[in-house]
Amino acid sequence: MLFEIIIPQFAKMLGNLNLILDKAAKHAETKKFDVEVLLNSRLAPDQFNFTRQIQIACGTAKLAAARLTGKEAPVHEDKEKNLAELKTRIAQVIDYLKSFQASDFNESTTRKVSQP
Repeated sequence: MLFEIIIPQFAKMLGNLNLILDKAAKHAETKKFDVEVLLNSRLAPDQFNFTRQIQIACGTAKLAAARLTGKEAPVHEDKEKNLAELKTRIAQVIDYLKSFQASDFNESTTRKVSQP
C-alpha cells in the first residue's frame, strides 16, 4: 500500500518539477535573461531560493523511500548551480525511485523511522 502512495507520487512530483524547469528555461530564453535568475529567486523573503527547494524536494523523495524500506539513499551534496545540474539531480532521484518494488515496503508499517 505505501509503495503505491510513495513511489508513483514522488516520481510524478519530480517529473512535474522537471517540466517546470523546462518552462522556466523557455521563458528565460524568450525574455532574453539568464535562467539562473529564476533558479536563485525566492517567492517570499523567508523562503529558500528555487534551487534549494528543488534539492529539498529531491531529498525528501529519496529519503522517504529509503527510510521506509531500510535501504541506503544515494548521497547528493546539494552543489547544483545550474539548470543542467538540477535536471540531472531530478533524473537521478527518479531513477532511484524506479528501483523500488512493492515488496520493498512489506515491513514499512512496522519499521521505526527516525531522523539521524
